[in-house]
Amino acid sequence: MASSSGAAATLLGRQLKEMQTAKDIPGISCGLANDQNIFEWEVMLMINDDTKYYGGANFRARLRFPPEYPLLPPSLTFLDPVPFHPNIYPDTGLLCISILHPPEEDKYGYESAAERWSPVQTPETILLSVISLFASPNDESPANPEAAKLLRDERAGLNKEYRKRCRKCVRESLGED
Repeated sequence: MASSSGAAATLLGRQLKEMQTAKDIPGISCGLANDQNIFEWEVMLMINDDTKYYGGANFRARLRFPPEYPLLPPSLTFLDPVPFHPNIYPDTGLLCISILHPPEEDKYGYESAAERWSPVQTPETILLSVISLFASPNDESPANPEAAKLLRDERAGLNKEYRKRCRKCVRESLGED
């Protein structure tokens, strides 16, 4: 266990350094949440105007890696304010996305094994997937059923409540509310 944890720490140190020095990763900033713990990163995601989060938003999150990384996936939890989004649990801020689900068969049959965690994923690919999820939320198996319903209603032209709630999130994320 200690050797796999040490290998994971070495890999994470290298991946963090690569992300911090990369010039071509727009909208992502990351560092350690605590200088003594390579397994917990603080992330800032800057969501652009091309999404329902008009005006752009800055969302802080924690990316927590298990000692078995990269064999097992990390978790990503949004900090206050938690974005209003179909794929984010409103009570905990935990992100629900297929690539962060353990590499096993889905007992509910929603996801194929190919959609779930694979050790080829990196913090960069995870965070880029999260940013794209803001542009294209998955309302099929939502973590936030209310957000999913409002998004479907808006797509059907029934109301603009989803957009209003997203704009409120933007203001809160920018400290304007």
